[in-house]
Amino acid sequence: MLHWEDADANRAMFGDMLSSLKGTTDLIVLPEMFTTGFSMRSSELAEEMNGATVAWMKEQARVLDAALYGSVIITEDGRCFNRGLFVKPDGAVTVYDKRHLFRFANETDHYSAGRERVVVEWRGWRMLLQICFDLRFPVFARNRGDYDAILYVANWPEARRFPWSQLLVARAIENQCYVAGVNRVGMDGKGIHYSGDSAVIDPRGATIASVEAAHEGMATVGLEWDALEDFRAKFPVAMEADDFELRS
Repeated sequence: MLHWEDADANRAMFGDMLSSLKGTTDLIVLPEMFTTGFSMRSSELAEEMNGATVAWMKEQARVLDAALYGSVIITEDGRCFNRGLFVKPDGAVTVYDKRHLFRFANETDHYSAGRERVVVEWRGWRMLLQICFDLRFPVFARNRGDYDAILYVANWPEARRFPWSQLLVARAIENQCYVAGVNRVGMDGKGIHYSGDSAVIDPRGATIASVEAAHEGMATVGLEWDALEDFRAKFPVAMEADDFELRS
C-alpha cells in the first residue's frame, strides 16, 4: 500500500520488496505515481529528473540487473508531468509523459499532457509505455507492428475495477500482444479505495499472472516469444487493420 505523499517511505518500501528479485527477473513494473499516490499537489511534490527518485530507480535497476517502469511526478521547464520512467541497469532512462489526463479528478488542472507515443526495447522485447487512463483509448495504443507488449501502470479505483479488468483483456486481444497492468491497493489520502487487480494478459486474452484483489504483493511471469510470433503468423489480424492518422 502506498504511503500518501511520502516519497521517502515509498522508496524504502519498494526497496525492501524488490530486494528478493535480484538476478531473477528482467523487468519490474511499479504503480502510477508510486512515490506519492495519485496526488494533485503537483507543484509541492514534483521532483526533477536529477532528483532522488530517478537516482533510486537507477540504483535499483543496476543492483537488480533489471529494468524498472513506473510513473512519478516530475517538473520540467516550469510544468509538471505524470511521467512514466523506464530505467535500465546501465542508467539509461526512457520517458513517457501521460497523454490522457484524468479530468474527472482535475489532473488536467495540475499536470501537462504528453504528446508522444513511446515504445522502448528491452532484451529483445518492444514495449509500449502507458499510464492508467490511457487504457480507455484504443486508438492511441493501436499496434502498428512496432511493439510486443503494453505496460499499464495505474491508480485505478475499486469503483471501476470491472472496466479495468475488461479493458486490459481487450487491449491484449485487439493488438495481439502481452499486456501487463499494475495497479495500487489500499486507500489514498482522499479516501479512495483501490483493489489492485494487477494482471498479465496473453495475446489470446487469457490471464497468465495476477495478484489477489485488495492484497499487496508481487507476481512473476515469463513471456513466450515463440508463442507470440506463432499466433501472429497463424492469425494475422493486423493485415486487415484500418489506416488512421493520430493527431496531437
